Amino acid sequence: MITTGQIIRCKAAVAWEAGKPLVMEVVEVAPPQKHEVRIKILFTSLCHTDVYFWEAKGQTPLFPRIFGHEAGGIVESVGEGVTDLQPGDHVLPIFTGECGDCRHCHSEESNMCDLLRINTERGVMIHGGESRFSINGKPIYHFLGTSTFSEYTVVHSGQVAKINPEAPLDKVCIVSCGLSTGLGATLNVAKPKKGHSVAIFGLGAVGLAAAEGARISGASRIIGVDLNPKRFEEAKKFGVTEFVNPRDHDKPVQQVIAEMTDGGVDRSVECTGSVQAMIQAFECVHDGWGVAVLVGVPSKDDAFKTHPMNFLNERTLKGTFFGNYKPKTDIPGVVEKYMNKELEIEKFITHTVPFSEINKAFDYMLKGEGIRCIITMGA
Repeated sequence: MITTGQIIRCKAAVAWEAGKPLVMEVVEVAPPQKHEVRIKILFTSLCHTDVYFWEAKGQTPLFPRIFGHEAGGIVESVGEGVTDLQPGDHVLPIFTGECGDCRHCHSEESNMCDLLRINTERGVMIHGGESRFSINGKPIYHFLGTSTFSEYTVVHSGQVAKINPEAPLDKVCIVSCGLSTGLGATLNVAKPKKGHSVAIFGLGAVGLAAAEGARISGASRIIGVDLNPKRFEEAKKFGVTEFVNPRDHDKPVQQVIAEMTDGGVDRSVECTGSVQAMIQAFECVHDGWGVAVLVGVPSKDDAFKTHPMNFLNERTLKGTFFGNYKPKTDIPGVVEKYMNKELEIEKFITHTVPFSEINKAFDYMLKGEGIRCIITMGA
């Protein structure tokens, strides 16, 4: 391609300071260097993680920055040492990676790559320690190594999943973060069996994806737990059969669920980040075989407290990162589940906006409206 090896000038939505609307700018995107690829982003979506770091609550602010990490696009060019990707490949950039060389990547049980594990504070590329974005010679920082709120971006090749070119990128782009996190937490970690009962704590995008995993597994009862009753009707589309609002009861919600299910659910998945919900999710599973999986990220000062007898009575507590999916190895298979009509993606997508109106996507999320908003880059 004529752009190979050249600087590309394109539009990007730049966050200049915390909590202020993104500004559409013309940025220069440098060619990919060693183990990097440059991707033309066609569709991206907004995840709550983008909003959290855009608001700069509870972490060190890093601006100006290009956010975005749920996206689909086409490889424009590749850097030195990249052999598994080539221009024209349809890909999903992923916020975490798979170098293929570390102990985690060699383990069948882990997806927490030593080199490319999520890093929210790094605003530059690993190779060379510099940004590939600039405006008038001044660097613009990266986010999660992906920065998909730009028409072109540069990503480490270990953070790029090559997918079926027939898959519609305006749908499967959401597979690259929230959907896979919740889905994998159920399918890969909780592993409910057909006929099992499953409790899902938190019915946001990740929780609904966890419910989708329970539906695919053939769970007979899927109990949604959330403080927002407006979410209950929407959750039925994802297989949720019953609902519990903790505010409606004068007893601990784990006790409510135990009474509903003759001693507790077979599996539970917590998707809120509330340490109280984590404790409830663990204590509501049945003794002898119950498994609880924690997905949400707690505040740094939180402490998990439960009586040791809950473990001695043969309940199991697990944690998960990105649904235990290895980005390059496993994510193409998640896309195939959609292509084979095993996984329903469309119901997660509630809004679509052109790139020029990206701030509307932030408004939708801040107001709690919808699940996922697709941003069309060419518009």
